[in-house]
Amino acid sequence: MTLKVDETEQGAWTVLRIRGELDLVTSPVVRQSVHGAVAEGQHDVVLDLSGVLFCDSSGVGVLIASRRLMKSCGGRLRLILPARGAVDGSHVNKVLGALGVRRLFEVYPDADAATDEEAQPLTA
Repeated sequence: MTLKVDETEQGAWTVLRIRGELDLVTSPVVRQSVHGAVAEGQHDVVLDLSGVLFCDSSGVGVLIASRRLMKSCGGRLRLILPARGAVDGSHVNKVLGALGVRRLFEVYPDADAATDEEAQPLTA
């Protein structure tokens, strides 16, 4: 399966909707999308992972690198996992939890919550 990334703007946030499998072959596409947003001056980025069916360590590495990039430029990174992801786990949520890195990210159930300055992230 391939990976598809669609970019939209929602208020001050750039939302990158990612669909498919996030692995060694496809993770550079996500990395380039995040770098492209930063290069265009976007420093608040949401990665919508609700359409990601599979994520391996390469995908997790890209998420961590994206977090580091956003922090280095004074920006913010938020993740969207399916609403049920915080409870019984989407695949990505399970992988992040198993690796002990879920707590590094602000996770929201949908784009409206992720781009709302008043919304609180889901608990890890």
